[in-house]
Amino acid sequence: MPHVPPPVDVLIVGSGLMGAAVARIVQEGSPGARIRMIDGGVPIGDAPGQHLHDLADEAVRRTYIEQASPGIQSLYLGAQVTPPVSGELRSVTPGMYHLSSFDEDAAEMPASAFAWNAGGMGVHWTAATPRPWGDEVFAFDGPDAWERDLRDAERLLGVHDAPFGITNVGARILDVLDGVFGAASAEGRRPRTMPMAVAPSVGGRLPRTGPNRILPRMSAPDDDDFALSTGTLAVALVHDGATVRGARVREVATGEEYEIEARTTVVAADPIRTPQLLFASGIRPPALGRYLNEHAFLTGQVIADLGRLDVALDEIPDPGPDEWVAGSYWLPHSGPAQPFHGQIMDRLYFDETGARLAYSVGLSLYVPTRLDPDNRLVFDETDRDVAGLPRITVRFAHSEADRALIEQAVSAQRAAGEALGDFRPERDSALLPAGSSLHFTGTARSGPTDDGTSVCDPVGRVWGFSNLYLAGGATVPTAVVGNSTLTGMVTAVRAGRAVVGGGARSRRAPVAVGQSNISR
Repeated sequence: MPHVPPPVDVLIVGSGLMGAAVARIVQEGSPGARIRMIDGGVPIGDAPGQHLHDLADEAVRRTYIEQASPGIQSLYLGAQVTPPVSGELRSVTPGMYHLSSFDEDAAEMPASAFAWNAGGMGVHWTAATPRPWGDEVFAFDGPDAWERDLRDAERLLGVHDAPFGITNVGARILDVLDGVFGAASAEGRRPRTMPMAVAPSVGGRLPRTGPNRILPRMSAPDDDDFALSTGTLAVALVHDGATVRGARVREVATGEEYEIEARTTVVAADPIRTPQLLFASGIRPPALGRYLNEHAFLTGQVIADLGRLDVALDEIPDPGPDEWVAGSYWLPHSGPAQPFHGQIMDRLYFDETGARLAYSVGLSLYVPTRLDPDNRLVFDETDRDVAGLPRITVRFAHSEADRALIEQAVSAQRAAGEALGDFRPERDSALLPAGSSLHFTGTARSGPTDDGTSVCDPVGRVWGFSNLYLAGGATVPTAVVGNSTLTGMVTAVRAGRAVVGGGARSRRAPVAVGQSNISR
């Protein structure tokens, strides 16, 4: 028989950035509350929740840097589609996998993927955290509350405006981009450095925020008030239609199943597996799985004409072996006049002797797409995937308006590329397959009323349930143009506060329940 853990005050399904944030807010707002966090995957390396960029294991760290250096999220998995997972789930190496590898039907979003490891995408992500703006904002409680929540999300992630600083050549790149896009930019939205969840450092490696930077307890031994169970897959939430009493879980290594009892349950998996777990549990509001959204991803690169930029190749600072970009810059979107988010990352190239060869500028443009309830995840009533959960079919297509905007982005990218160097779209640009950004949102979206278009209320509480909360990209109800992590973190801030306000206190002794001091 498995060892069944004792009841807890808060059960968190998912050990990524969002789950870590909820746990931290609960710990600060309700000291002594018993929290158990579970994840079907196991750690990569020996530090649960550690960003791969900062692992002590040099081989794993170097592999991550090699895969992340192009600035293309889908290449975190390597250049090829991951092979189908076969045999027992316990033999699966922790890491990232395409949905199709887990026997999901993802033909309409072929590059879609998820992280099968402790810490989720939070140990892989680039750490770009542009502020949501305009139509991305979901200020249910007004602009002041939105600003408070957003600032708390930035503090949790450790966002810095310019952790890489700005080099001489970086300043010239921004000048060029401003010449192309500045006139169409809204106030305060001209090209600038990219805010990132990266800690500034004087030389050497710049640490990225992973889940265990948000919640250091993830790296500490289990204690009475916090425990992390990896290799423990939630297969169903146990409920009576109004109250959840916890989750039924399966130990991946042994196949044994048991229940974890909890006063409050928070599902903070990802936009694929959060709605999948709800469906498997018989919790199926009309909007579940619908409104799947992802911006289109137009990638590109140009070898900069340094004479035009008036910078010599030997004047460009070398970031050193621990970093692969010289700088990270941002083209903010500004609505219809300038609808594209740009992620601009530059790098030096060297030959085998270490001599400098060239300097390139990455020109990735993210193109907003419409919100459509028919872009969705369809869950099978009877068929199961590799993990034993309802098999998923992804339904996703771009509208005529989406395609027209993508063509507009091609022209905008070309204008920027040609201003920087010898840029030929047929050689230097590509529209990546759907799913490539990994910035999925909307599949368990939040909303102000239970009108059939949302799954949960503004703080993430599932409609009809008193103690079931959701957090993360799945609950974001807007079409996100830029990198989605900071926007998703706003939902974790709201859910964490709601759990505290709902009475997440220790069963051992009453404690005061109040506002999390994350706003301090």
